[in-house]
Amino acid sequence: MPRSLPPLNALRAFEAAGRHGSFSAAAQELGVAHSSISRHVRGLEQRLGVQLFREAARGVALSPEGQAYLAQISPVFDVLSEATEAMTGRASGVITISSEPTFATHFIMPRLGRFLEEFPEVEPRITATRTLADLGAFEADLAIRSIVSTTPDQPSSVISDAPMYPFACPKAFGHLREPKDLLSCRRYQDRHGDPWRAWFTAAGVDVAAEPAPQWRMRANLAVQAALNGQGVLLVTEDIAQIYVDRGQLARVFDVPLSGGSYQVLVEPRAERRRAVRQFRDWVLAEGLPFRSQKD
Repeated sequence: MPRSLPPLNALRAFEAAGRHGSFSAAAQELGVAHSSISRHVRGLEQRLGVQLFREAARGVALSPEGQAYLAQISPVFDVLSEATEAMTGRASGVITISSEPTFATHFIMPRLGRFLEEFPEVEPRITATRTLADLGAFEADLAIRSIVSTTPDQPSSVISDAPMYPFACPKAFGHLREPKDLLSCRRYQDRHGDPWRAWFTAAGVDVAAEPAPQWRMRANLAVQAALNGQGVLLVTEDIAQIYVDRGQLARVFDVPLSGGSYQVLVEPRAERRRAVRQFRDWVLAEGLPFRSQKD
């Protein structure tokens, strides 16, 4: 017997808007105008005779009926995507990555060309933000977070857990001979608190009389300051390595300090998409040289 189906474009518009909780985000994902999403959703509501969305403080929110419908519709699109990928042998489409800014700027972006060459059909959209993406609300497919003392709120994989070292421009700081010489240098850091005190203690330098830092520069600016020879940066080796390879930075002293880890979290349903798994596996492979537990 014939199937009773609404127009596919209307279902796609509803499904995307429901995942994102935003007509604008759905329009961006599908490459259409905001008005197109709104028109399709309103038409679907008229056809079904129910209100699928309600106005919210930020964008729109699903009604109870909309939540129930999305729970049934969304897996169908997952199955269609998986079937297409299995048939063609290629993963395609947009994947969204929410990343801690330092990692996005100094680890992912310098290496991203390798991913794009290997997987040209995939378009990674990377947002560098300190705000934690809500994967359960589909704000991102993957999230990369800096974990120091907390525990991720869902299963995660360690990308890197490289220790922190002092790094500096070789031409400007090649004269340093022992750790206590750093006391007279301008010092930057990419962590909250006072990691320099912990590092000096590990290096056997008495800093009991040293005042705690009154301010710290944002990590991305601190890296740039170190590259310009304006000071010494205490940062994890994974972030500095690209600049070490270029000869722009050098490790000043071989005294390590634990720097926590960068971890990748994947939205469970998004993990069903081959493109999402490809990016996750790629970033884990890129982090392997900086991971204490080798796979």
